[in-house]
Amino acid sequence: MKPGTILLAEAEALLLLDYEAALADAGFVVAVARGGKAIEVLRSADSEVAGVVTDIRFYELPNGWSVARVAREIYPGIPVVYGTGHGALEWRSRGVANSILLEKPFALAQLVTAVSELLNEPVLLSVAPDPNP
Repeated sequence: MKPGTILLAEAEALLLLDYEAALADAGFVVAVARGGKAIEVLRSADSEVAGVVTDIRFYELPNGWSVARVAREIYPGIPVVYGTGHGALEWRSRGVANSILLEKPFALAQLVTAVSELLNEPVLLSVAPDPNP
């Protein structure tokens, strides 16, 4: 895997293609995997993932919350962008710190901007989403 790769995990095939194309057009190297496969990619010895874009709900476990947590265990501070149509209310309690959540439907430019912002932002490991907004 090339350095600086964005791991993309999305349950819907058409959205996956759109997101992959948008990120690639913006100059990112994209690796596509879902659920358990995404975690395998993160744990592989040659993995050089720079950021994660994940859906929250897959058709099987693990879910996107788990993918993000494993990513942060392996790469503390790694940028995480969640894309969801069904999990926004859970983000503060289940999402990793310093992540971004995009509610579907969202513009592809929003995805590219979110990934870019997180990659260019200094890492603040001590900040977590507020579980009691």
